[in-house]
Amino acid sequence: MTLKLTAAQRRRQIIEKATELFSAHGFEKMTVRRLAETCHITEAALYRYFPSKEDIYSEVLESLREKINLGELKSRVGESDDIEEVLFAIARNIIKTFSGNKELYRLLLFASLEGHSLAGKVFTTIRGPYVTIFVGALKRLQEAGKIQPVNPLITARCFVGMVMDCALGLHLWKRMQKENFDPEIIIENNVPIYIRGLKFVQKS
Repeated sequence: MTLKLTAAQRRRQIIEKATELFSAHGFEKMTVRRLAETCHITEAALYRYFPSKEDIYSEVLESLREKINLGELKSRVGESDDIEEVLFAIARNIIKTFSGNKELYRLLLFASLEGHSLAGKVFTTIRGPYVTIFVGALKRLQEAGKIQPVNPLITARCFVGMVMDCALGLHLWKRMQKENFDPEIIIENNVPIYIRGLKFVQKS
């Protein structure tokens, strides 16, 4: 005999299954009917919890936001006056987060390809927090004369994008690559490029 789920349990089940389906099929191909069948309930029953597919998707993004643990990163970056420490901390957090939550980069990829109405929210939820943290650090270090004058937003977006692309490549295209690199090797190879570009060069 199958135990009947409470409302809270059913809602959690819907979000978990929706996360799997959205990350596997994208927003457009994931249907409410398919989700209801996966949860073994009717579409009418599902709509009692969420009025639309868009609402389900938004809730999925909120649940994923909770998996991106940025508390320690914010503290470490906010207290550091060393651009090298800041860059390595952000890069390692991104790689670790994406390695443990594959649905994050799948949703990012589908959002880029589909360009649906909630695509912007995907980037705001998943990539945005890292950009915000880095922009704050760049402005602070720039004002303190610790780094070269740069456009903080452009620099942050490009750096975060580079690291996230590496995270994508580690998983999505692994079978297509002749060599598979350890994440730490990728970080140690790429981050110093940014460090050299941002640090002031000491004149002799």
